[in-house]
Amino acid sequence: MTLDITIEDARWQQAGLEPLAEEAVAAVLAHFGLDAEMCEISLLGCDDAEIAGLNAEFREKPVPTNVLSWPAEERAADTDGGTPVPPEPDFTGEIPLGDIAISYGTCAREASEAGRTLADHARHLIVHGTLHLLGYDHIRDRDAALMEGIEVLILGKMGIANPYIIEDAP
Repeated sequence: MTLDITIEDARWQQAGLEPLAEEAVAAVLAHFGLDAEMCEISLLGCDDAEIAGLNAEFREKPVPTNVLSWPAEERAADTDGGTPVPPEPDFTGEIPLGDIAISYGTCAREASEAGRTLADHARHLIVHGTLHLLGYDHIRDRDAALMEGIEVLILGKMGIANPYIIEDAP
């Protein structure tokens, strides 16, 4: 697998973004039976200011967010809840999937608020971003249910609890 990681926020270096990302992306690719050696993804580990700029530029939302992704190709299903078009190798025999950006500040804050470890939340967000690269989305209801179900399944295989279950405080 070609996972090109750029770390702009040094806190990601300390958090071990590289091995977290390698594990998360490999788990997603394995789930779909994709040959990881053929797949290419770029990942940017940035801060809230950088991701807010990217969010403004590409989504017209000038606020920080946890993760953004840019698929190399549009693969979304035409029907709500449908399966996206699987990626195919290009003329070089590789599968360029796209780019992901993840913000340390938002990820750390969300992990703290949810009582999760930064590592588990970062892996969840990278799984989420990788699913977007594969055409999964959460705008339409059935698409969201499909995507969340796949996330939970992959995270479970990684030993990470379902992030969509909110436990009540004692």
